[in-house]
Amino acid sequence: MASHRRPSASGFDRGARVTLLSAAAATAAAALGTAPAGADPAGGPAATRAQVDRLYEQAEKATEQYNEAGEHAGELRAQVARAQDRAARGQEDINRMRDTLGSVAGAQYRSGGVDPALALLLSGDPDTYLDRAAVLDRLGDREATVLSDLRRAQRRLGQERSEAARKLSELERTRSALARHKRTVEAKLATAERLLASLPASDRAAYGRASRSGRIPDLSGGAGPSSARAAAAVAAAQSAVGRPYVWGANGPSGFDCSGLTQWSYAQAGVGLPRTSQAQRYAGQQVPLSQARPGDLVTYRSDASHVAMYVGNGQVVHAPYPGAAVRYDPVGMMPIASVTRP
Repeated sequence: MASHRRPSASGFDRGARVTLLSAAAATAAAALGTAPAGADPAGGPAATRAQVDRLYEQAEKATEQYNEAGEHAGELRAQVARAQDRAARGQEDINRMRDTLGSVAGAQYRSGGVDPALALLLSGDPDTYLDRAAVLDRLGDREATVLSDLRRAQRRLGQERSEAARKLSELERTRSALARHKRTVEAKLATAERLLASLPASDRAAYGRASRSGRIPDLSGGAGPSSARAAAAVAAAQSAVGRPYVWGANGPSGFDCSGLTQWSYAQAGVGLPRTSQAQRYAGQQVPLSQARPGDLVTYRSDASHVAMYVGNGQVVHAPYPGAAVRYDPVGMMPIASVTRP
């Protein structure tokens, strides 16, 4: 983000994704309703820049929450598919059991409706009667077992269908929250753009919106990457320098902050979680003084921004909308943690 003046409040609660998303969207929307469309004449450019800072910080937090909800929606889609598959298999089992019982009933009907026990008793041969009676008992047990299995299968099928319906309902709520959240983020970014457009050109340039050259700073000195995978991730992140920040994107043509680090490590064959908050715990925590290229640096108390350390006090990150992936000093804003994947 553009501003690094203050740490933020606590982050997104993973245990209540959909509810908090809805609340966050409503709160942000209310805040937007009071946001001015242009610079504050009384405060001047400094006040406008401070407001843009806040909007970008809020938008980045919202983006990570959006990413979290999107990841949850993907998990739900997989769970729905599995529940539906189990229900389909359960229905097939029930159909087979019904076919078995139908065959028994059909056989009785074709035999004139004579009870199997009576038919056995009238069949003669007293010498083997007891053995044949035992066979009948076993047949009866099997039929009873089929009936019992059928009832259990029907209960399981009902549970599977209920679970699939519940997951589908949760998925729909998540999709609705995602849509609302997306509109909220886009509104914040649009407001920030209008505020920036209201500034004189010199102030816009001073704010840092002008494109950076993408020149690689001096990264010599200090320890090298902790592993070959870290080295490959650093190379991938550096190859993305100059590509645009796109909120909610994880490459390869555009990135948000956690999308860049996730994509970079994916090029090295390492899977990272989607959000900066989850990436904070995706490895070993190390002190900043021991940071090595490839380590993930999260910022603010809620870890709502993440960058990749590349050596000599520099990180590569996707900073905020309108700014390309670039190098910045590691201490650009309050550091929450350094993680070695």
